[in-house]
Amino acid sequence: MTTIATRSPADVAISVAATIDGIFAMIDGWRDLLEEQLAPAPALTTQAIDPLVEAFAVPAVSGETLLTGAGFVAAPGALTDAEWHLAWWLGTTGSTHGVRRLATIDDPTHEQFRDYTALEWWRVPQATGTRHLTGPYVDYVCTDDYTVTITTPVVRDGAMIGVVGADALVDRLERVLLPVLRAGETPATLVNASGRVVTSTDARREPGSMLRDDDLTAAVRALSPVPVRLPGGTSVLACGDTSLALVVGS
Repeated sequence: MTTIATRSPADVAISVAATIDGIFAMIDGWRDLLEEQLAPAPALTTQAIDPLVEAFAVPAVSGETLLTGAGFVAAPGALTDAEWHLAWWLGTTGSTHGVRRLATIDDPTHEQFRDYTALEWWRVPQATGTRHLTGPYVDYVCTDDYTVTITTPVVRDGAMIGVVGADALVDRLERVLLPVLRAGETPATLVNASGRVVTSTDARREPGSMLRDDDLTAAVRALSPVPVRLPGGTSVLACGDTSLALVVGS
């Protein structure tokens, strides 16, 4: 007789958190570095910021890694020599090899200019003052693929001067997280705080889709560390402080 070991939802949530926490901790370290290095600078310039960002972003997206992009995005007007500025590096995706800097259009009068302050990965950290996981969404700017973006504010003299963060392709995250979810006792779905599916053992819940049940969505947004049981047998619990939630059961 063959015995298949299964893990409790709490154990699965802990394992998910351990994977995502590593990315969060790295990004928090980048924030701390920028805040420390830029604090004594008489003025903020692209020449001062870009080498600092390149030094951590390029290694982060080089080789076999979950990350496909990393860098810093400046708050409009925060730099003395550029009204709008992105210092963002992209790693290997598909048939592309090596690391390259993301080409951007920083002229607001250009027809292809995009105001990044309207995007979720910028808006939420600016409003909350804390890190945020956006997605999955199709990243038409960098990868043309399903992506999650993690960003956190960088502060100088009490004001946010930009966000630092990273992108991860959903299919790369799935390679790591799906085996963890499949080891659980029941079918499991990993969602962000808005109820958007990151990955799932249920084929009906595709990455990027939204949970439609109001009670389920409310439980996800509550992000309780203790399983919240809903009618029908579904349970929801937070994956540490990652802002992700584990939905288990039908």
